[in-house]
Amino acid sequence: MCGERIAFVTFPFFAPGALPFFVYGTLRPGEVNHDLFLRGRTRSETPARLTGAVLYDGPGYPYAVEEPGGIVYGELVTALPDRYEELLAALDRLEEYAPGDPSNLYERVAREVRSEEDGYAVPAWVYVAAPSVAEHLRGQGKLIESGDWRVR
Repeated sequence: MCGERIAFVTFPFFAPGALPFFVYGTLRPGEVNHDLFLRGRTRSETPARLTGAVLYDGPGYPYAVEEPGGIVYGELVTALPDRYEELLAALDRLEEYAPGDPSNLYERVAREVRSEEDGYAVPAWVYVAAPSVAEHLRGQGKLIESGDWRVR
C-alpha cells in the first residue's frame, strides 16, 4: 500500500539493501546540490512521485511531511553500484541525518515511489521531515500546494 513502511523487497536491478533515492528539492537536476552530490555517482534519474506526503517550503530547501492523500514530485535516483555507499553517506551528511539521533531535521525512511515514465512502484530511500519538524510545519509552515518544489 502506498506510503507504508517497506520491510524487505527484492528487485533484480538493485543490489540487496541498496535502495534508490527519491529526491524532491536541491538534489533534483538543475538544482544547486545536484551536481555537487549526484554527478558521476548515478546510473539513472527518472521523474517519479511519492504518495502519502506533502511538501513544505523551508529555508532554501523543502521538507516532505508524511500526510495521507498528498503527492510529492521529484526524481528516482539509482546510484552506480560501486558508488552506492559513498553516495548514501554523502546524502546522510547533507541532510544531517544520523540513525536514532533525536536532533535530526530529516529521517531517512523506505517508502514506495512510483516512476512517472513506466508507472512501476519501487521502494526508495526518502528523507522526510523528522516528527518535531513535521509538527512545526503542519502548524506554521508554508505548504507547497503543487507538491513540486519547482512550481512554488
